[in-house]
Amino acid sequence: MGKVLLVVNPSSGQEAGKRYADSVAEALEKKYSEVVVKYTEKAGDATAFAKEAAQERYEAVFVMGGDGTVNEVVSGLAEEAYRPKFSFIPLGTVNDLGRSLGISMDPEEAISQLDRLVEKKLDVGKINNHYFIDVVAIGTIPEAVQAVEPEQKTKLGSFAYVLEGLKAVRDNKSYLFDMTIDDEKIQEESMAVLIALTNSVGGMETLLPNASYDDGKLHLIVLKGDHLVDKLGLLPKIFSGKAMDDHNVLYRAFEKGHFSVEDGDDLVTNVDGDPGDKLPLDISVLPQHLTVLVPE
Repeated sequence: MGKVLLVVNPSSGQEAGKRYADSVAEALEKKYSEVVVKYTEKAGDATAFAKEAAQERYEAVFVMGGDGTVNEVVSGLAEEAYRPKFSFIPLGTVNDLGRSLGISMDPEEAISQLDRLVEKKLDVGKINNHYFIDVVAIGTIPEAVQAVEPEQKTKLGSFAYVLEGLKAVRDNKSYLFDMTIDDEKIQEESMAVLIALTNSVGGMETLLPNASYDDGKLHLIVLKGDHLVDKLGLLPKIFSGKAMDDHNVLYRAFEKGHFSVEDGDDLVTNVDGDPGDKLPLDISVLPQHLTVLVPE
């Protein structure tokens, strides 16, 4: 087997990246002829490392980090003509892609899975000139979730996002979205518009039961409802996986779309858990664009 790169975010998962890096390198050395380990120090490092590995034709790139670090590595690979295989040890708060691929959320178990990996094809999303692997979130609820402090995430995990989301619902503010979904024009008042690639959104694996990481589709969810009672009524259905049955939820599977909002072009998106572009947005899917290594 050939040469591989291991990209480590040392601060992810309460510094689990730093603690487990040697164990991952040792596991990979049993499978590959050479393992190069690089640690990120700032935003953009993982993208640069992955791009260099692609240009030097490494066989694979492995990542230890949260959704943001995984996103950076995918962004480094996505535009290259030769794209190494890709896999990761999830260390963040949510890890939607890891959940959908069947990678363990426990670092030690995920490391043990490295000796029995198989190849799958993975869709990649494109938002303007950037890329995403999990979800693009727009609106009042994503704005609130984006404000979660790192200390809250460390202490409360994904429940910190739930708390901030509830506060946003209580404030009852929404935006008027103009959307072109493939060839369909839609206008809706909403607190949250979500564009997802997999069945797992915010750690909830039942929100989009029919979505898959390789189906060549993006999955749109628009939370509607003009009154606070409608929005509050949606919450238990979201957490129980029954949101798609509610008349206040608009769903579409699509391949490309354009998104803008009236009186709110400074509205910033949340992309794979980190701040993204302001609206308007052009979003599309790159079907089965990467080869991902997942547990057998």
